[in-house]
Amino acid sequence: MNPENKRLKEAAVEVARMAGDVLLGYFRSDHLKVLTKLNESDIVTEADKASESVILRYLGEHFPDHAVLSEESGVSGGDADYQWVIDPLDGTTNFRSGLPNFSVSIGVKYRGETVVGVVYAPYLRELFCAEKGGGATLNGKPIHCSAIASIDRSVLATGFPVDKNVNPDNNLDNVARILPLIRGLRRLGSAAIDICYTAAGFLEGYWELNLHEWDVCAGLLIAAEAGCEYSCFRSDPARNICLAVAAPPIYKIIINELR
Repeated sequence: MNPENKRLKEAAVEVARMAGDVLLGYFRSDHLKVLTKLNESDIVTEADKASESVILRYLGEHFPDHAVLSEESGVSGGDADYQWVIDPLDGTTNFRSGLPNFSVSIGVKYRGETVVGVVYAPYLRELFCAEKGGGATLNGKPIHCSAIASIDRSVLATGFPVDKNVNPDNNLDNVARILPLIRGLRRLGSAAIDICYTAAGFLEGYWELNLHEWDVCAGLLIAAEAGCEYSCFRSDPARNICLAVAAPPIYKIIINELR
């Protein structure tokens, strides 16, 4: 194992827990301040900002020479070898509604390759971790993707873009093709959790349109280290990252259905 990656993972876990504690302080509050971005489906809360502030302050103190890509603040640090990719609150709509599926997602890249991934769901007390070549864990125990190979026994998850009300490219066509094939479909509301639950074998697969690097960076390393296959099934920049991730037998089926 790479000692530097281990050090970075330990730091990512520490700061993810710190940020998670901040989020829990706001969760189910009667006075949570909420702002909209693109539309009423695209929101940001003061908890997002507070969580991000804790993470950025920690990184500034411990890794001042590293770059950062964060959902709320964008890019800083230029072309440093190391870059931290942060979603301080993934699942903001769940959080605002008092639903427990939300997470802090922290990935670390070295020269463009993700070497550490940490996803922490603080209310659920679930900590997913991976470092490159070292496998993936949930609360310290190794995880592996599902062994189910039959699509009709599979439970998948998906999500929908925030402009679903005005843009017909809103994933409903994919749902219509895939839903009849499978046992069940879930919409959990946090891409990072969806990916990690696929890594842990709780789901057989997940897909979604219009994701961003901070949504998927940490989770995809965890999924890969747990044996999943994944790809960006489109090259359409208008829909950003269109991701499919699944246990290998299921991936081979759903990738042929996605458009």
